[in-house]
Amino acid sequence: MTLTLEGTVLVPVADPDDSERTAGALEPYLDDSSTVVIVNVIEKAGGGIDKAPMAQREDYAEKMYERATEALSDSLATVETATIYGTDVVDRIFSEAENRNADVVAFTPRKGNRLAELLTGDIARKMVKKASIPVVALPQQS
Repeated sequence: MTLTLEGTVLVPVADPDDSERTAGALEPYLDDSSTVVIVNVIEKAGGGIDKAPMAQREDYAEKMYERATEALSDSLATVETATIYGTDVVDRIFSEAENRNADVVAFTPRKGNRLAELLTGDIARKMVKKASIPVVALPQQS
């Protein structure tokens, strides 16, 4: 049995390499009934100083979208992109999924050591624990 991700698939990405890797891992599971929404959450400081100038972060998001779109160029799926903003990345991903009536959130877990996961709060684990719709962790490609 082959899994096909039909409907709207929200795909959060963190950097250009992650974007390309995730899109490549996602592509085999798509068909012409799939709509892929590649999103990047620009994390706001919530009253504090932001990590980088907004224009720079938005330009960086565009590089992510270019790499993902290229990786999905042979797919029959419709591909959209969106830059979203929030103070909590995981909450914002599921809020966007709800706003778009997404059927699933799909991502590729990022490699990291346990210390990095402890310090960053392990986004992948939070995504599974806070899921309001199905979440698919795509396999790592070699």
